[in-house]
Amino acid sequence: MHPQPPLRRKAPLRAVCAGLAAFTLALPVLAATGAVATPVAPPAEKAAKSAGIEVKVTPEMTGAGMVSSGVTLPPIPPVTGNRTNPVASWGKPLPYPIVIADRRNNRLIEIAPDKSIVWEFPSPSLKVYRGNEDVNFSMDGKQLAVSEEDNFDVHIVDYEKRALTWTYGTPDTRGSGPNLLNYPDDAHLLADGKFITADIRNCRVVIIDPKDNKIVTQWGTPGKCRHNPPHELAHANGATPLANGDILVTEITDAWISRITREGKVLWSVKAPNMHYPSDAFPTVDGKQIIVADFWKPGRVVIFDPLTRKVSWEYFVKDGDKALDHSSIARELPDTGDILVVDDLNDRVMVIDRKTKEIIWQYGEKGKKGHTPGLLNYPDGFDIDVFRDWKTARRK
Repeated sequence: MHPQPPLRRKAPLRAVCAGLAAFTLALPVLAATGAVATPVAPPAEKAAKSAGIEVKVTPEMTGAGMVSSGVTLPPIPPVTGNRTNPVASWGKPLPYPIVIADRRNNRLIEIAPDKSIVWEFPSPSLKVYRGNEDVNFSMDGKQLAVSEEDNFDVHIVDYEKRALTWTYGTPDTRGSGPNLLNYPDDAHLLADGKFITADIRNCRVVIIDPKDNKIVTQWGTPGKCRHNPPHELAHANGATPLANGDILVTEITDAWISRITREGKVLWSVKAPNMHYPSDAFPTVDGKQIIVADFWKPGRVVIFDPLTRKVSWEYFVKDGDKALDHSSIARELPDTGDILVVDDLNDRVMVIDRKTKEIIWQYGEKGKKGHTPGLLNYPDGFDIDVFRDWKTARRK
């Protein structure tokens, strides 16, 4: 995609998608804040003898290596809650523990509201597990769906066993054939056990059956990157399941967000307001509105009604400690209604008070990378642990 301004992991596409039949040819460049690969234009690569294209692994992609916090972890409490009936809330500022995909530390880590580390999953192998960027609990809270964009694969992690149990995609190899992905972003386990991911550079969303590793549903067509859902998608980077089974699909180009049934019927499709680069749209807790982060500098969070496009809440700070730098996910918190945001390139996850728009909770330090307690290294995704009563467990 050269020539153009420096791109970051989820770079803007308005100016570059038209005439980009060569979207697979461009080189990554250094972002102003460091070397960050774009999800749209892959680096120059050499063809592998087998199916797919071998990808050169850079130091940026391996990050800090195989690291952990070093904390002695407490026993895991049983699952006693679910998304409909969560366990007891901790209240403000953070009502529930959160599992964070700590991308460049190559680990998942769960942080309680008191900022203690209660669970951790370091990489068991950098070849297979590296650069985890989105993480979401299964419906029963016992498994985690994980995507790894620049390792070109997706995983299932058993929470209680802290074990990698399933992988789709070939590490360090991009493509669109069987067992191949091209910058998969977002990962969810559906109620029926299927796995869904947004395969950005293949311009598709795929639903995979982990039982036989077969793609059972595909929306979008590799090589046809334009907005015409469900047949064609303009670089989809989010595929979020809704309570009734519909899927919320986010497309980078022109900030399209669509609601699509499992059968492929488009219920609505709208452009998210005030967005440069929409990232992983979610429903609000009541399911009536959409919350989406702008992967941009300065970043932004918008809550809007998809039927009217009317903005009901917005967070935007141009500079200073409160400004966002490429925030990739924002979600409305159950119980409090405050906003949880991962501020990727500021190396922090934080809670923003709904009314005052002040930062009332933060894990990680702005601009300080690390893997010891209190620090993160390019956090990129999170989910909320409403399944286990860590509050009671911590008191024992």
